Amino acid sequence: MSDNLTPEKDPAPAGRSSSTAGEPTWERAALERIALAAITEQRAARRWKIFFRFLFLAVLLLIVWGVFSLTGERVATTGRHTSMVSIEGEIASDSRANAEDINTALGSAFEDADTAGVILYCNSPGGSPVQAGIINREIRRLRAKYPSIPLYVVVGDMCASGGYYAAAAADKIYVDKASIVGSIGVLMEGFGFTGLMDKLGVQRRLHTSGENKGFFDPFSPETPKMDEHAQDMLDQIHAQFIDAVRQGRGKRLHETPDMFSGLFWTGQKSVDLGLADGFGDPDYVAREIFKAPDIVDYTVKESISDRVARKFGAAVGAGAMRAMALGSKLNLR
Repeated sequence: MSDNLTPEKDPAPAGRSSSTAGEPTWERAALERIALAAITEQRAARRWKIFFRFLFLAVLLLIVWGVFSLTGERVATTGRHTSMVSIEGEIASDSRANAEDINTALGSAFEDADTAGVILYCNSPGGSPVQAGIINREIRRLRAKYPSIPLYVVVGDMCASGGYYAAAAADKIYVDKASIVGSIGVLMEGFGFTGLMDKLGVQRRLHTSGENKGFFDPFSPETPKMDEHAQDMLDQIHAQFIDAVRQGRGKRLHETPDMFSGLFWTGQKSVDLGLADGFGDPDYVAREIFKAPDIVDYTVKESISDRVARKFGAAVGAGAMRAMALGSKLNLR
């Protein structure tokens, strides 16, 4: 019997290679690689999740800041002042110069007990006859409600077409000698593609449930009936425009044969024609006429959220009305 009690090591099982003590087998190494890859993926997912959370928070804070800092911004006043509202750019429901915002600002200006007078600053080529008409009527309403507060329009580079439609309701209109004033007319613009379609061999297939439902379709030829109907609409709106100008300007207007033909004039000539009353800028009117040199701007400032919503709404509306817009677009400009 041997005195060595240490058991002998069994030989490695058949089909399995022996490994050095402490060295992992290939199965263990594979498991470790899989586990490491899973951990790495989880860490990357957490990092992206945190990133998107911070991004969402930043966008939310930006929107909140835009809403509270830009919407309806007002300058604090402590005494008598001149209030000002601006119409800049195209007058349209989906633009900064929309009737709702303009009229809201005008109402706030007139309601201020410290308002000595209101300046409506106009730098616009025109736009929607509907929006311009709404502004014109609101000016007349406010002038009747607050007879002691005058409203003067001050023209920048341009007060034409729809811009002048709105401005005609003011007590007085002041211009620069080089301003562009007038363009009292209406236009309907669009495109027709029938000739191009014939050349390309494209056939228009339009089915309607009404005899006149396809009027002004840009892919269909014009007809005498369409032309007559369009001209009738233009004449009606033109008459409304002329009536608003005559009502607003009264006896100051020196009518000429081409005054309502769509022509426009310099500010200097517009004074001669009675379309404007004199020369001046906002500071001049506030200081010399209203005797209240401090100007408070009541123009509604568009917030970031409003801008995004307006652009989105305009894009959706444009997509739905694209065919009609190509066919005809009614404008005072």
